[in-house]
Amino acid sequence: MSETSFTPRVFSGIQPSGNLHLGNYLGALKRFVDWQDRDVESIFCMVDLHAITVWQDPVDLKKSTRELCAGFIASGLDPEKSILINQSQVPEHAQLAWVFNCIARMGWMQRMTQFKDKAGKNAQNASLGLFAYPALMAADILTYHATHVPVGEDQKQHLELTRDIATKFNHDYGIDFFPVPEPVIEGAATRVMSLRDGSKKMSKSDPSDASRINLTDDADTIAKKIRKAKTDPEALPSEADGLEGRPEARNLINIYAAMNNQSVDEVLADVGGKQFSEFKPMLAELAVSKMSPITTEMARLMEHQDEIDKILSRGSERARAITAPILRKTYEIMGMVPPIEM
Repeated sequence: MSETSFTPRVFSGIQPSGNLHLGNYLGALKRFVDWQDRDVESIFCMVDLHAITVWQDPVDLKKSTRELCAGFIASGLDPEKSILINQSQVPEHAQLAWVFNCIARMGWMQRMTQFKDKAGKNAQNASLGLFAYPALMAADILTYHATHVPVGEDQKQHLELTRDIATKFNHDYGIDFFPVPEPVIEGAATRVMSLRDGSKKMSKSDPSDASRINLTDDADTIAKKIRKAKTDPEALPSEADGLEGRPEARNLINIYAAMNNQSVDEVLADVGGKQFSEFKPMLAELAVSKMSPITTEMARLMEHQDEIDKILSRGSERARAITAPILRKTYEIMGMVPPIEM
């Protein structure tokens, strides 16, 4: 098998399931912007095909996809610097997913903990798409020959499967064609927790709106939610070890560190010894200063949805300039008869 040098390229995506929140921003969108500013080609995707592994209202799905695109742009992603797409406009994602369905093994899929979590006790009624979801995720990444994938901790197992699929394809066909991508999990707030329970991940599905800061919340709402965030009676420690066994304190410090581009140790060096009555106003002021411009720009973009649709159409053109040749070469490697140009 010959060695191939792959051009550095970043791919990541988010499901357009509505109600973007602070966890999405700190865990994904802010990191995407960081990658965009490096000397590497970047593709960021609204994974609408993944969304339909469970039933979606068509009107809501369309709105959520546009809102997610607005969130990408409002957070700092530049459609001229990065390629922004919704997955369904680039058919090579689904076409390569079928190839990978035939490469992946049933045992690999059955080990995926996210399927077990999402299907629960009713696995027999779950969609086949939900079960095969990781093969489509592998196709999302590998149809661009992406080398780096910024992901949250909860997607790390799927990245390992993507690496297994790439390795098996290369081995089966005796060619070093697909890169084995690297997961990138970095920073203080890779996993943002609920403001009401520091042991649970911040989620749009939490029945309590006070558990999360939505990207559509205004300044007063953001400040109010932080003031009411669950804490403990102890003062903040001066070192990270002092956060052990204090999930709510750790969560708020992580959020502050991520928003202010500091390490946890740097934050604690400044605020160690303070009570939460002093720290929460600092966090609220920082959160409002960072999040309010995003909220305002998202609202503006959602009033100009034709602008969003043009960005997505242009993104799909640029994406297919990458994906179509890769899929064509994949088919050629596998022995598919190519069409003759007339």
